[in-house]
Amino acid sequence: MANFKNTFLNGIVKENPTFRLVLGMCPTLAVTTSVQNGLGMGLATAFVLVCSNFVISLIRSFVPSKVRIPAYIVVIATFVTVVQLLMNAFLPDLASSLGLFIPLIVVNCIIFARAEAFASKNGPLDSVADGLGMGLGFTLSLTIISAVRELIGAGTLMGVSVLGPNYPGALLFVLAPGGYITLGLVMVAFNAVMKKLDSRRKGAEGSVA
Repeated sequence: MANFKNTFLNGIVKENPTFRLVLGMCPTLAVTTSVQNGLGMGLATAFVLVCSNFVISLIRSFVPSKVRIPAYIVVIATFVTVVQLLMNAFLPDLASSLGLFIPLIVVNCIIFARAEAFASKNGPLDSVADGLGMGLGFTLSLTIISAVRELIGAGTLMGVSVLGPNYPGALLFVLAPGGYITLGLVMVAFNAVMKKLDSRRKGAEGSVA
């Protein structure tokens, strides 16, 4: 259970796919103009991560090394298709807003990286923990970036006015340059906090020793 917890938290904090590993930048910059989009994209990716990690960990011993990559892609594409069909059926507005970025989850480097680096080498339980941690870490990152861009760009959060009807809005943050600016600032803040926490932890361990 301790290993499950550590693997899970690793994806959210120590190896956050956006802020620490700098993976999945295309959807991070493209869909984070609103919290709904960021949250929807993050949860869709998390679902595919968990399911594909689980299946790949189960079949890893049976798949020949020569067809390993095509087999992983088939597994990932299957779950992406499931997500796309469910979103089209139950969340058509969100599916329309995210557009091509849902099927492009198939080639998201976060998913394939975890399949190759973790699920293909570990058991189902640990692979699920890894997929869940990485997926929620990615979702958290997209949601934070989306919230900043939507709040500054439109004065709203989740479509609800926060800064009042007279807020003029900063168009820059809705456009592509705003994505780069927000990502850079939030990434710097995240890593600064992590560095400070690591320093405190090492200091506490040193004093105990």
